[in-house]
Amino acid sequence: MEGYIIIISHVRLRNWRNFREVNVDLAQRVIVVGPNASGKSNFLDVFRFIHDVAKQEGGGLQKAISQRGGVSKIRCLAARNLPEIKIEIHLSESIDSEPKWKYILEIVQQSRGHRRARVNKEEVYLNGKQILKRPDANDKKDDLRLTQTHLEQINANAAFREIADFFDSISYLHLVPQLLRNPESFPGPAIPEDPYGRSFLEKVARTSENTRKTRLKKIESALRIAVPQLQQLTDTKDEAGVPHLEAVYSHWRPRAGKQQEDQFSDGTLRLIGLLWSLLESDSLLLLEEPELSLNGSIVSQLPSVFSKVRSRKKRQLILSTHSVDLLSDKGIGGEEILLLTPSSEGTTVTVSSSIEEVRLLLENGVSPADAILSRIHPNNIEELSLF
Repeated sequence: MEGYIIIISHVRLRNWRNFREVNVDLAQRVIVVGPNASGKSNFLDVFRFIHDVAKQEGGGLQKAISQRGGVSKIRCLAARNLPEIKIEIHLSESIDSEPKWKYILEIVQQSRGHRRARVNKEEVYLNGKQILKRPDANDKKDDLRLTQTHLEQINANAAFREIADFFDSISYLHLVPQLLRNPESFPGPAIPEDPYGRSFLEKVARTSENTRKTRLKKIESALRIAVPQLQQLTDTKDEAGVPHLEAVYSHWRPRAGKQQEDQFSDGTLRLIGLLWSLLESDSLLLLEEPELSLNGSIVSQLPSVFSKVRSRKKRQLILSTHSVDLLSDKGIGGEEILLLTPSSEGTTVTVSSSIEEVRLLLENGVSPADAILSRIHPNNIEELSLF
C-alpha cells in the first residue's frame, strides 16, 4: 500500500448538521459514541456525503445536497450568521505519517435564483503545497461553474484523482434483515448503492464465482462458531433464477436442516452482511451500530474481528455504537474513541484520550465501557421509569 492513501487522518467541520465546529484526528479504527440524537449518524454521513460528491456514476455536489434535503437541512442550526458549511479532510499513507493530501470544501446556498448549493471554496494541497484554489479566474467569469466541484469532474481532477478515487471507494452497509428477506414488500425505486441491503443477494450473486465461494467459506467458518448447529453456508438460485443464501443445520432428520435466508434470524443476516462488508474491499468502511440484533457474546468479539481486518488489510473502519459489550474490549484505545457531547450550541467531538480522567482510567485497566459510557447517559435518565 506504500504510496497510496489508506486512511483519513484528520477531519475539520464547520456548520455540518449537529456540529458547529469539529477538529479531530482519526485512528485506523474509529468508534463514535454519544447519546441518542447527538449526531453519530450525521458524523458518519460527512464521509458518505463526500463519497456521493466524488463517485463516478450518479455523483456530484448538487445530487449529494438534494438527497439530503438541501443546504438548509445540513447546515447546523446553531450556525447563526455563519452561512458556509466547511469540510476539511486530511489523507495519509499511514497512521504515523504526515498528511499527503488535504481537501477543503466550503458550501453556501445561492442567495437568489434556484437557491442551489454553491462552492464558496475548494482547495487541494499535496504534501503541503497548494495545487487547487477556487474560486479561480474562470469561476469569476462564469458563476455557474461554482455549482460543481472539481472533485466530481474527470477533466478537472486529474492532478488529484487519487483523492477522488479514494472518496469514491468509501463503502457503507447497514443491512436491514426485513428488507433483505422481503424486498418486494418495499415498492419504489431502489436507493443508490443499496446501503440497507435490499439487493444484497444480487450483489453476492454478481461477485465472481471464485471470490464469492472464498468469501462465503470464510463467513461459514465464523457462523459455525456463532450460530448454533449451522454446518454449511452456500449460495443458490431457484427455478426462476432468483439468488438465495442457503444454510445447512445439523438435525436428526435427513435433509430437514436446510434453510434459506427468509428463515434466517435477524442476527444471522446482520452478521453475514457485516462479514461480507469486511471482506469486500480495502476501502474505508462505515458501520452504523454493527451490534444490532447480535448476541452480546458475539458483539464482544467484534473489536477483535475488526482489529484482524485492520492489521491484514490496513483498512480503516469508522463505526458508531451504543454497545457496552463492544466497548468492554480493553484492547480499544482512548485515541480510537470519539465522544460526542450535545448542547444547545451544537455537538462537540472529543478524542477520549484527551480527557484526563478517561485517559487515567484506561491506563489503569478500566474498560472503555466503564470509563466512557457514564458520560453519555442522558441527565435524569432514571426519571424515565416514571412514565
